[in-house]
Amino acid sequence: MFVKICGITNEDDALLAVALGADALGFVFAPSPRQVVAKKVYDITRRLPPEILTVGVFRDEHPQRVIELTHAAGLRAAQLHGHETPSDVAEVSRHIRTVIKAVSAGSVDVSRARDFAASMILLDAPAPGSGKVFDWKLAGEIPDGIKLVLAGGLTPENVASGIAQVRPFGVDISSGVESSPGRKDPILMRRFMEAVRSASEAQGEDAELNAASAPYDWMDE
Repeated sequence: MFVKICGITNEDDALLAVALGADALGFVFAPSPRQVVAKKVYDITRRLPPEILTVGVFRDEHPQRVIELTHAAGLRAAQLHGHETPSDVAEVSRHIRTVIKAVSAGSVDVSRARDFAASMILLDAPAPGSGKVFDWKLAGEIPDGIKLVLAGGLTPENVASGIAQVRPFGVDISSGVESSPGRKDPILMRRFMEAVRSASEAQGEDAELNAASAPYDWMDE
């Protein structure tokens, strides 16, 4: 099970997330209480293990700006979390190997998710970034064969239910493991990772949650 901890704003939280077994870390460049600048992100990413997928999160940003900031921050992936078109995703993908496209549950983008040709599709609540849980049955509208990452209001308490119902490729969490916006809570992060492990084991997956045991695209870079 792929695990992404989003909204990282400092090195301590980044290193702890990695130590607990996160596969990916998200850094928000869009307007948000968790917004960071490229220089600060670069100072963090250069201290992380090479197998960690580092992701810049953007919303309705020009593709060229996405590409420039992603490279300046030393990131390996871009997440497009707005109203980006398939052509926007294609343009970013020409310069950044791993692109995650976020779509809102219940929107027309869900059924046409394959049109984006992204590395992964992240399914968020109707109000993206709100940290609110949505009706997980809406995940059934995602076309088959897509690497689906479940997001939106996940917590250590509900992630197992989300995994059991949606059976996603991965999960993404931000506010559900915070003590305050942009500051992660070590206890909540640990509980979240333990809950994901237990849920994965219940589905017969390998208990080890690390990139070395998973066939993720970026491992071949």
